[in-house]
Amino acid sequence: MRFVDLSHTIEAAMPSYPGSPGPLFQPLASIGEDGFAEQRLILSSHTGTHVDLPSHILPASSSLDAFGIERFAGKGVALDLRGLAGGLITVEALRFFEDLINESDYLLLCSGWSQYWGSVDYYAGYPVLSSEAARWLTGFHLKGLGVDMISVDAPDSVHFPVHRLLLQKEVLIIENLLCPPLILHSPFIFCGFPLKIAGAEASPIRAVALITG
Repeated sequence: MRFVDLSHTIEAAMPSYPGSPGPLFQPLASIGEDGFAEQRLILSSHTGTHVDLPSHILPASSSLDAFGIERFAGKGVALDLRGLAGGLITVEALRFFEDLINESDYLLLCSGWSQYWGSVDYYAGYPVLSSEAARWLTGFHLKGLGVDMISVDAPDSVHFPVHRLLLQKEVLIIENLLCPPLILHSPFIFCGFPLKIAGAEASPIRAVALITG
């Protein structure tokens, strides 16, 4: 079995959604002075590669507590959408992959945008699901949808329509993935386990593809 890491490293000065604070690392103890090392981590729940739960957008909806651990793993497929920069991901663009989507629990949309991680280009210009495509995807039995971009919605979005369409159907959203070519169009087991945080609307995850072939 091969393990493929799909997560960005959490570190100082890493990209974060505009308006959200980046992580802070504060030393609490050192081996030299205290005989052990310890640090305080201050993180937004949307730091780095993370999962969005319905309560992120929808009032009186499910938070992390409502989902068992099995909800964060399943059959995965990653689609190569690297030719759609700056455009919409339409139903027509996805329909070719309908059989693969139908067999999957987690659908990863790989735009190639993670190549811009750490630069200003990461925050805009990425392709976005059309509302029709997002609605079409909720007709499958998906546990979640992931993207290698900072959001499933456009950077200037105010009402977050794609978030709403997916989360209303409890299709979990994973943002800021890595999508190496190795995983494209081939089935794998996806795992993206969150921290066990009471009442969380989101959580950083360690996303991994397990390739058995």
